[in-house]
Amino acid sequence: MDYSKVASEVIEAVGKDNLVAAAHCATRLRLVLKDDSKVNQVALDENPDVKGTFSTNGQYQIIIGPGDVNFVYAELIKATGLKEVSTDDLKEIANKDKKFNPLMDLIKLLSDIFVPIIPALVAGGLLMALRNFLTSPDLFGPQSLEEMYPAIKGLSEMIQFMSAAPFMFLPILVAISAAKRFGANMYLGAALGMIMTAANPAELATWNVFGWEIAQANYYYQVIPVLVSVWLLSVLEKFFHKKLPSAVDFTFTPLLSVLITGFLTFAAIGPVMMTVSDAITNVIVWLYDTTGALGMGVFGGTYSLIVMTGLHQSFPAIETQLLSAYNNNGTGFGDYIFVVASMANVAQGAATLAIYFLTKNAKTKGLSGSAAVSAFLGITEPALFGVNLKYKFPFFCALIGSAAGAVFAGLTHVIAVSLGAAGFIGFLSIKASTIPMYIVAELIAFAVAFGLTFAYGKSKAAAVFADEAATAQATEVVAPVATQVAESVAPAALAEETIVSPLEGEVVALENVNDPVFSSGAMGKGIAVKPSGETLYSPVDGVVQIAFETGHAYGVKSDNGTEVLLHIGIDTVSMDGKGFKQTVKAEQRVKAGDVLGTFDRAAIAEAGLDDTTMIIVTNTADFAEVTPVATGTVAVGAALVNVK
Repeated sequence: MDYSKVASEVIEAVGKDNLVAAAHCATRLRLVLKDDSKVNQVALDENPDVKGTFSTNGQYQIIIGPGDVNFVYAELIKATGLKEVSTDDLKEIANKDKKFNPLMDLIKLLSDIFVPIIPALVAGGLLMALRNFLTSPDLFGPQSLEEMYPAIKGLSEMIQFMSAAPFMFLPILVAISAAKRFGANMYLGAALGMIMTAANPAELATWNVFGWEIAQANYYYQVIPVLVSVWLLSVLEKFFHKKLPSAVDFTFTPLLSVLITGFLTFAAIGPVMMTVSDAITNVIVWLYDTTGALGMGVFGGTYSLIVMTGLHQSFPAIETQLLSAYNNNGTGFGDYIFVVASMANVAQGAATLAIYFLTKNAKTKGLSGSAAVSAFLGITEPALFGVNLKYKFPFFCALIGSAAGAVFAGLTHVIAVSLGAAGFIGFLSIKASTIPMYIVAELIAFAVAFGLTFAYGKSKAAAVFADEAATAQATEVVAPVATQVAESVAPAALAEETIVSPLEGEVVALENVNDPVFSSGAMGKGIAVKPSGETLYSPVDGVVQIAFETGHAYGVKSDNGTEVLLHIGIDTVSMDGKGFKQTVKAEQRVKAGDVLGTFDRAAIAEAGLDDTTMIIVTNTADFAEVTPVATGTVAVGAALVNVK
């Protein structure tokens, strides 16, 4: 790669006068621009040295790849005269001119609180769905499975018991997460959540406090009262920490914070916020009951637009309220937002899949194929930003498909009883009796989106793909010459090998990773591991090519020619090395199993980041097959990916 040339092409595409600041991580340039709309996107898309682009959190990111991005960055800094900054500095610059937006700040707050507790709600909800599956009649006959096979009744009742707990004690989960977000002690938050669920619903009474009758209440299944109470707890705790002498702070700050917050919760906050909470839930359900299929269609036709704005990040809070109400009384409620999200994700994936069959461009074909699979599994960012919005018409065809599927789901009263993966496997979260109609609705969304995209792409937009075909042919003409030159200086032939696991943990499919750079396959094929340990080992015998200074990423080239990128966590470059320790340097020879470095999972979690570690074969194109072979839990040294 000609680093100076690539840097010049990037500068020309984004506009030198449009650049405000630039930083880089292990794989991509991170730019702050005055105006993203001035970027020559076509030039970047057609640049063979650029593996992809996307914009997030005020940063325009250009994927270059490990081992190259730092040199391209150095040339970019040299050519523009910009000051080198860290990724943390870049975030501050990106946010400096951001205008105060209370709605977006509220959405970010809700997202920060509810996203961490989603796994518990998914577990409880899926157990509830399994219980419904066992007890619903008309699935396999007039009788339910429980009635047909009485021997499973005990198991069914046990599942019911387990499924109720995460929702019944939801205030404790919310209180822990909210306390962390508001800067309070998480264990005090948990204690407050326990206080709010301690009363026995069958024995509720009142307290007479100086003549003031305060009703005992149990806040099972509630969200909003807990959020307000924990916020007050955080304010009081911070106040007492500042005002009380250190000699008594440890004892009296927790006492006073919990006592005052608990009193005000039962006296005022709880009753008022319960009324607000019930009103919000009733309005949401009223909208569903009143608008029916029409409302579902409008929601389905606009859902992906909502995703583009980031407003969908507030939906878990609303869905939690709907699911809590459903699991509290079992009738009249359910999560229809999940159903619409599933239709939208499948439709966007179908439109992307149509592009896969339409395009002749190898780069677009590779991206669209992996992005479609990702969308079908519930992650649409690669499909949306990498493919559909690039061509525009697939995005709008997908909106129509999503609306069609949502209308059918509304007509057949499909609802979800838990959170989960909003896509083809979302049927696991759907009320058992409506699963068949859910599947039909998804097939409608898929068929309409795919059919419209393919038909339009074959006719009105043919010129787009004709241009790509011409580019592909030109590449094929140049390729033999380039190959001949490369062969004259090529190293020994690549050899088949198995990449072993560099750490212990739970295997995660790459398309399920919450980072479009990796989940889209832009960096190459591979796998991910959710670590249970804190040491990273070499997965191959070879030479360390990259030892990123922040300790969060390494590149190792094996003796057989496989180039492996090991990336600890998502966006962990922003930690600027905190919690990471390197034990190797670039150009150092290693054996499989040698320690590359260590990382602090607690520090990563404290920073609010995901520690899922990616293992990517960055020279995937050099091999016929790069196949993940591991599932479930893996130990260090276990076979992870086969390359041949």
